[in-house]
Order: sequence, then structure tokens, then C-alpha cells
Amino acid sequence: MEEWIFIQNEVYPVLLKGFQVSVQLILPSSIFGLAIGILIGVLRVYGSRPVKAAANGFVVIFRGIPLVVQLFIWYFGLPYIKIYLSPFAAAVLGFSLCSGAYHSEYIRGALLSIKRGQMLAAQSLGFSKVRMVFSIILPQAMRRALPGCGNEIIYLIKYSSLAYMITCIELTGQGKILASNTFKYTEIFLIIGACYLAMTSVASLILNHVEDRLRLPGFEHHRI
Repeated sequence: MEEWIFIQNEVYPVLLKGFQVSVQLILPSSIFGLAIGILIGVLRVYGSRPVKAAANGFVVIFRGIPLVVQLFIWYFGLPYIKIYLSPFAAAVLGFSLCSGAYHSEYIRGALLSIKRGQMLAAQSLGFSKVRMVFSIILPQAMRRALPGCGNEIIYLIKYSSLAYMITCIELTGQGKILASNTFKYTEIFLIIGACYLAMTSVASLILNHVEDRLRLPGFEHHRI
């Protein structure tokens, strides 16, 4: 009974506040990350040689440097060049760029899976390269890339817990502070783990529903 009162009066209000911050981090980061991934993925496949090199360099950097190091650079490093970001803005920037690099790999693979006949047909109809990519190729590629991109969004939910490292106190940060004050580490972090499990489960259900809605009968088996 005492444990339940402790959770209700002490743990719940604090973790709810952190949960709200986590959601505020995850939503824009997932949207911006996907947008960056689409742009970089398209440039890696259809850009000119210098543009491809720059896009590939972006992916190498943001996939190769640990996310926590990237967050430190955005929050603690940028002030050396007179650029100051709030902890929240630095976290969203770091999550978006890192997530975008991974999304771009899924997008690139999906774009390359579209048969060349699609492009030749579009060119014969007078489509420009930009219109061909965004009207014909990319919509098909996104259907194929969606499972991988959805997986990256699930990862984003989990590694959003690193935001507290740059003083953006989200769910994990609030839990760490509370556990340090009460010494009830097991109880508090079990609840935090359950919260992340709930978020990833809900996200998985939504992503599966989107996949089902966008799936075209026979699309994966009959390619032109």
C-alpha cells in the first residue's frame, strides 16, 4: 500500500512531466528526420556527382559519430562559434540529423529497387527529372522503405532518452533525478521501461496500420 501511495503521489506527477517532454521531442524529430532522410536519399541516387558525394558524406558523419557525441557538439560545442541552442532545440536537431542519416539508407535502397523501365516510361511522356522522381519513383519507393523507416522511428523513441545528457530533462532524466533522491531505482526504472515499451508498442501499431493502408495488392511481387 505504501509503495502504491509513493508511486501515485511522488512518481506519477514527475514522470508524467518527463513523458510529455519526451513526446514533444519525439514528434518533431521523427518528422524532420524522415524529411531529411527523403531529401538525402533522393540526392544520393539522383544527384550530380558532387551532390552525391556531399550526401554520402553527410550519412558517413551522422551514422559514424555516436549520437551522444553529436548532442554534446550541438549543445556544448556551438557556443564556441557564438551559436546558442536551448537543450530542447539541440536535442531535436541532433535526433533529426542522426535519424535522417539512417532513413536515407532505407530510402536509397528503395529508390534503387524501382526498375529502370519506370524512369524510361516517364521520360517518354515528357516528365522532367524532378517531376519523375517525386511523382512516380518516390511514392513507390516509400512503400518499400516504410518498414525500415518505421524501425528507425522506434529506435528514435528509445534513444530520445539521451536528451537528459544535455540537460533536456525528459522521461529518463526525471526518473534519474527522482531515483537519486529516493533511492528507489528498481521501482522507478521499471516504470520508465514500461513507459518506453508502451510508446514503442503504440508506434508499432500505428506504423503497421499505415503499412496496411498503403500496401498495394501484388506490388511487392509484380514489378515493372
